[in-house]
Amino acid sequence: MIDAAGLRVMRAIAQEGSFTAAAAALGYTQPAISQMVRRLEQRTGTVLVERTGRSVRLTEAGRVLARHADPVLSALDAAEEEVAAIAGLRSGRVRLMAFPSASATLVPRALALVKERFPDVTIGFTEAEPPESLAALRAGECDLAVAFAYEGTDVARGEQDLDGLVITPLLEDEVRLAVPRSHPVADRETVPLADLAGDPWIAGCPRCRGHLVQLASGAGFRPDVAYETEDYVAVMGLVAEGLGVALIPDLILRTVHHEDVVALPIEPASRRTITAVTTDDLSRVPAVAATLEALAASAAGQSRAPTTRMPEPAWSI
Repeated sequence: MIDAAGLRVMRAIAQEGSFTAAAAALGYTQPAISQMVRRLEQRTGTVLVERTGRSVRLTEAGRVLARHADPVLSALDAAEEEVAAIAGLRSGRVRLMAFPSASATLVPRALALVKERFPDVTIGFTEAEPPESLAALRAGECDLAVAFAYEGTDVARGEQDLDGLVITPLLEDEVRLAVPRSHPVADRETVPLADLAGDPWIAGCPRCRGHLVQLASGAGFRPDVAYETEDYVAVMGLVAEGLGVALIPDLILRTVHHEDVVALPIEPASRRTITAVTTDDLSRVPAVAATLEALAASAAGQSRAPTTRMPEPAWSI
């Protein structure tokens, strides 16, 4: 095997014309240069240097190695520099996937933190619900996924093996009931879910709809899902018009409000855990680790859960 050190020796001999001069140029001793040449000749199976008195002359094979040394060593130097830049967070790219409500809340602040701290690190971002994002992580299509799991389930919904994945909890997210301000339960402090058995419901993503059905079943009824949309702005609009009620996580309520909608705690309470998921190997990549730290900081900086009444919305729909 021809290594980089051997190529550097062959190039130095070609440039300097002797073992002694090559040794001085490289900072080696003359015997070390001789030993490295002999080892290279053993590996290549041919003579590389012809010794003529105090000078040396490269054989045809030696000249071939010396000729290829410059481009090969230049490529290695460039590779080392790029790797050093990535390791030192002077470069690097992270492919991030997150579900929609996280992409509107946790992700923007995390991206801003990475840009502020490491301006040369690039983060590509795609929206995807778990477990699709975890499948992409397994397939090497992303480096880091922001996922969620309702109580009693895991981020993969039991559909995938979690071995080899590093799962970092970011946030506990309470799920609340959204009703029109004119609804009979709007003035309560807490609402038993069973009291909404006769109401039409608005459901979101398949996983969220499954959670609604599970909670309703535990309360003794099957929800009448009148509308389905994954757009929580649309959900708020539908609720405000009295077309149904919905379950909405706090993470959404921190950014999406409507003056005609009231968000209330439900009984029994329901929560979901927001997590960041990557692989064991990727977790040691500096840019991925930096993004994970930024997500954790973003989660820690989230405001406290919104109050059950929202008389002064941040903005109206």
